[in-house]
Amino acid sequence: MEGTVTSKGQLVIPAKIRRSAGISPGTKVRFERIKGGIAIYPNYADDIDGVCGIAAGPDMPPDVERDEERDIA
Repeated sequence: MEGTVTSKGQLVIPAKIRRSAGISPGTKVRFERIKGGIAIYPNYADDIDGVCGIAAGPDMPPDVERDEERDIA
């Protein structure tokens, strides 16, 4: 499959590839130089960083049970 680079340097990723990779409008992608070309990856690290730690800490709702055996020291 092919994509097209516009005069502004924007890349059009074919719809079939976007769907299979889970790339939707607003998805950030990561470009990486590889031998013989460039690889493009969805940047899911931002999504993971955004939710990391949301279920921990002093702000947890009081109705959430704590499992002492699973605490990280």
